[in-house]
Amino acid sequence: MENKVLATVEGTQITQTEVNAFMQKLGQQAMQYQSEEGQKQILQELINQKLFLADAKANKLEETDEFNSELDKMKDMILTQLNINTLMSSVKIEDTDVKDHFEANKVKFSTPEKTDTSHILVDTEEECKDIHKKIMNKEITFEDAAKAHSKCPSNAKGGNLGSYPKGQMVPEYEAVAFNMKKDEISQPVKTQFGYHIIKLIEKQEASEAKFEDVEQKAKTDLINTRQKDTYMKKINNMRQMYKVEIV
Repeated sequence: MENKVLATVEGTQITQTEVNAFMQKLGQQAMQYQSEEGQKQILQELINQKLFLADAKANKLEETDEFNSELDKMKDMILTQLNINTLMSSVKIEDTDVKDHFEANKVKFSTPEKTDTSHILVDTEEECKDIHKKIMNKEITFEDAAKAHSKCPSNAKGGNLGSYPKGQMVPEYEAVAFNMKKDEISQPVKTQFGYHIIKLIEKQEASEAKFEDVEQKAKTDLINTRQKDTYMKKINNMRQMYKVEIV
């Protein structure tokens, strides 16, 4: 049962719901506490916190200036966040708005052309040409040559850089990589990093998005855009209403 009472401290109950809530706050770390023993550790920590609370009340910390100061800070934080949340929740959109947003930003939701390449990077053209010759003569495989000679960290993976769209690599590299055929190996290519030998692993052509496939993504993007605009408009209005001094 979710509300099963697991322990009490000075009459205050600790339930399974409270344990679950504590686990959620841990995020990915919660995985290590999924076992029965882990649950017991969480429960013990909650008991410890209740003990600190009981001790604080017994020592009348609520009556101290420090407590009241911290309480005022918490009130300010809650009021600030409540105001922001209220503003954000006031942003509403219609289905037609989502479709219009998609049509106006279709490129944003489409899949760009991508290429998956491996490369070998060395410092000199002479070394690059020598390695290229050995690969083409089948004296060594491209992957083994990358592991043995490439100074790029991708050498551990046989030179593979994974898949990426245009704009992520330097122009000289992309000019070659996006104009190769699958399994083709390039001539030496000079960039600011040195000399490369490029091998095309796979190429993915650009594809235009269909509204039904990205409707939720378009909706989320529109809400975020309008919330950001609403937030900034509110900020600008408040700057006219309230005095701000930067010292």
